Amino acid sequence: MATPNHPSSPASPPPSTAFKPIRSQRAFEEIAEQIRTELAQGRLGVGSRLPSERALAEQFGVSRNTLREALRSLEHAGLVRLQKGATGGAFITEGNGQVITTGLMDMYHLGAIQPAQLTEARIWLESIIVREACLRATPADLEMLHANVRDAEAAIAAGDFHRRADIHLEFHRLLARMTRNPIMEIVMDGVLTVLRHYVLSIGDYENAFVVPSRKRFLKYMEARDVDGAIAEMEASLKKLQRSYLSHARSDADPKKAAGRGT
Repeated sequence: MATPNHPSSPASPPPSTAFKPIRSQRAFEEIAEQIRTELAQGRLGVGSRLPSERALAEQFGVSRNTLREALRSLEHAGLVRLQKGATGGAFITEGNGQVITTGLMDMYHLGAIQPAQLTEARIWLESIIVREACLRATPADLEMLHANVRDAEAAIAAGDFHRRADIHLEFHRLLARMTRNPIMEIVMDGVLTVLRHYVLSIGDYENAFVVPSRKRFLKYMEARDVDGAIAEMEASLKKLQRSYLSHARSDADPKKAAGRGT
């Protein structure tokens, strides 16, 4: 994702930006909502610097601690960047998908997302991504995919499971970028981040079919055969899904787990 340029000198907020005193008992939420409203209505934009803590606290009629709580919530949401120093302050950022990734990861840890649901959603998303990537990929894009497959072969030859897993997942991130749609990039990145956590928890497993499938997939991509590319990817992902879930069931079986050791 693109990273906003840091302002070289302190910028002033737009003259029309005005905040109202807060009356709510959950003041930090109302502060964050007012800042979001200013952003939505165009009175704040990427790179805008909010007034100083003291000035903002006076405008909102709250303590500086309450104000900081609001700014931290906006920082966690990816809307504000807090910078220290003489030229520091609170700046509106370009935003990123980290909040979506964090939310999905939290849901996974809480058990709200099960492995079967995770792998199923990944298959559905991939079909959409492959369709658009197949139509929009440039020769440079296709070369990046070929390079990824070569890297995967090297990791497999070296017996490096973690690197193999990361390279295989990066293949799907590359495809998402080829859609030229930031929503698809962000959503797929979130799903793949959770999937990586799940895959590494399973441990090393056999997936020798993946690289040959990728090579067939790339032939369909180069021929702009959308249906062929989708069918090849879907078949590969469904086979992976069965492998993942069989490992998960095996881990849930105390006798089999004891047989492998802890």
